[in-house]
Amino acid sequence: MRKRKRRRLNWRNIIGLLLFIILIVGSVYGFSVYKSFNKAAATMHEPLDGKQRKEKQPEDLKKKEPFSVLMLGIDEREGDKGRSDTMIVLTVNPNNHSVKMLSIPRDTRTEIVGKGKEDKINHAYAFGGVSMAVDTVENFLDIPIDYYVKINMEGFKDIVDTVGGIDVQNDFAFKVDKFTFPAGKIHLNGEEALNYTRMRYDDPNGDFGRQERQRQIIQAVISEGASLSSLSKVPDILQAIGSNVKTNLTIEEMISIQKNYKDASKNIEQLAIHSEGKMIDHIYYGIVTIAEQLRLQDELKSQLEIDNES
Repeated sequence: MRKRKRRRLNWRNIIGLLLFIILIVGSVYGFSVYKSFNKAAATMHEPLDGKQRKEKQPEDLKKKEPFSVLMLGIDEREGDKGRSDTMIVLTVNPNNHSVKMLSIPRDTRTEIVGKGKEDKINHAYAFGGVSMAVDTVENFLDIPIDYYVKINMEGFKDIVDTVGGIDVQNDFAFKVDKFTFPAGKIHLNGEEALNYTRMRYDDPNGDFGRQERQRQIIQAVISEGASLSSLSKVPDILQAIGSNVKTNLTIEEMISIQKNYKDASKNIEQLAIHSEGKMIDHIYYGIVTIAEQLRLQDELKSQLEIDNES
């Protein structure tokens, strides 16, 4: 079992935006495409502020050790920094060929590291950006977060339009502002896809329902992009991805991960946080018991092969 220390890696088809561009480079050898990939990867790369992390060497990635990644879906609009409406922790273990995916509800009440108070967990990003969000999730789950991937959901519509729109399977009919979404298979352009992901209050599954729709959109973009019959759109897709995705992954790490960790995606288990809704000072929170918190921590530590010694 490894000791508790920070690692740097990433994988999961939910973060398939990254995998998609990696696969393009792996299967297409044209200089212009490779050049576009490098440019997109450089634009996406954004180290974590204030994080003292050991830089990994290429040989470290060959050890295939378990790792974790925090995915942040940011609903960032003009004049508003935004909040992390989607927070998903992925723990990947290539030894048991599995990925465990934990969606953290945005209303979960916990300590906001760096603010000295308890609040909704998605406020951590609004208060202190990615670094505070990572610190807060690490504290809540008592595991290291090795990588992050931030997706700007507002700008994500550009990616959808670039691939020519997407098809999704909608479980039930609903309406958001001027947009109507019938049940069944529907085709969405970028603006429609963005509004499709934003509906929450009429969904019987609340935040979990919205998170599922966001996953649908991302996965549909991957499928549509991978099926393009012409490579002419590839540079535009890469440009749209580079403008709307940020990560502390480097291009070398992306390629190494795609090569050494792809088998882990064959067994994906979605974990759930059990919480109880409660009004505190007229504000709704999701309260997670200590017992539930410890249960999640133990499961994720086991997946990451971390000694449970604290």
